[in-house]
Amino acid sequence: MNKKLGKYELIGKLGAGATSTVYLGRDPFAQRNVAIKVASPGILRDPEKGRLYSNLFLNEASLIGKLNHPHIVQIYDAVVTEDICYIVMEYVAGGTLDAHAQPAHLLPVDRVVELIFKCTRALDYAYHLGITHRDIKPANILLAGLSDIKISDFGAAITNARGDRTLVSGIGSPAYMSPQQVQEQPLDHRTDIYSLGVVMQQLLTGELPFAADNNYNMVYQIVNGTPARPSAQRPGLPPVLDEIVGRAMAKNLDERYPTWQAFGHDLAQAVRNHLLNSQPSEFADTEKFATLRLLPFFTDFSDVEIWEALRFAEWQQVAPGASIMRDGEPGNFFCFVAAGELTVSKHGTRLTTLTAGDCFGEMAVISRRGNVRSADVVAARAANIVTIRGEALDKASDACRMHFYQGFLDVLATRLALSNQRVAAI
Repeated sequence: MNKKLGKYELIGKLGAGATSTVYLGRDPFAQRNVAIKVASPGILRDPEKGRLYSNLFLNEASLIGKLNHPHIVQIYDAVVTEDICYIVMEYVAGGTLDAHAQPAHLLPVDRVVELIFKCTRALDYAYHLGITHRDIKPANILLAGLSDIKISDFGAAITNARGDRTLVSGIGSPAYMSPQQVQEQPLDHRTDIYSLGVVMQQLLTGELPFAADNNYNMVYQIVNGTPARPSAQRPGLPPVLDEIVGRAMAKNLDERYPTWQAFGHDLAQAVRNHLLNSQPSEFADTEKFATLRLLPFFTDFSDVEIWEALRFAEWQQVAPGASIMRDGEPGNFFCFVAAGELTVSKHGTRLTTLTAGDCFGEMAVISRRGNVRSADVVAARAANIVTIRGEALDKASDACRMHFYQGFLDVLATRLALSNQRVAAI
């Protein structure tokens, strides 16, 4: 292709629609591939549509550098003029979820739940920045690897912090719109919750909740109709998924999930109770995130920092009697008990018991005197252990690493207080 757009080299076309074309490009300065969304020249020349789509690009451009989340496409650069509009963003190679919203190409159920869970975390992050997406659909959710997603296209978003801005309206796909959105009522994050419920149903079944031959009939059904239950479209789905999708898509706002946390909580519980992988040693990212989020050690961690920790943490199940650490052995790692019970002993004398939430082994990572263990740690019963290696922690972001060391200080302070109590009781 060998063309350029500004400083960017255009490598090839990734996709095209009625209003824009997306190219694979190369940033020669940052030395990375990028995706470049370019508005169609014909759209820009149209007096009415040109103004509308320029506003969309301006809306998305205003978010440059603001949406820093592992499950949101990063926006790097933008140019918006009367003659040309383009957005430069993170390149995600996996394509959109559109391909997996068809009956013949459905993803496994547990993977769908995991992807939707990650969407709830990303959209909760956006919500806390005052941003409502307003155009959640499979085409705007990109696959990054086997089990990761990135949400894209915030052009139609509304931002509470810019309430005096002229908001972009009349944009979106009716099939995914909430009753409030199609009726042009005031919107908040709950309209995105509804839309994600529609996406979840379509990924589980390959079918939309409502079938219609035109937008008018679709809008009528969204406002007045009763959506099909996922299990009616795909027999054998766990009933809990009917309940989750039904609550996400409730027409009445008071019956819909009030928060992204509530939506994500039910998804995590579904994974734990109904959708666990056949191999017990495997942990879904959904379960990992929910587990760390509940541990006291991670109370002050942001969601982004927890996702970062998940990238370098190792998870394993250990059988009763299994040795995790041995007295006198070197080891540059520390652990958390996610579930189960461990025994700490020295020369055969039991020192303490570790249960869910406890951290151990951290002194070998933070001490300057070496990384030799000072006690034996053995599984008293089956346990889930989260291991983090010192070299991985060294490569973590400053914010993430700071929170780990703050957590270590809290652990050591608690242990010191308990030791003082024992001494005082003697």
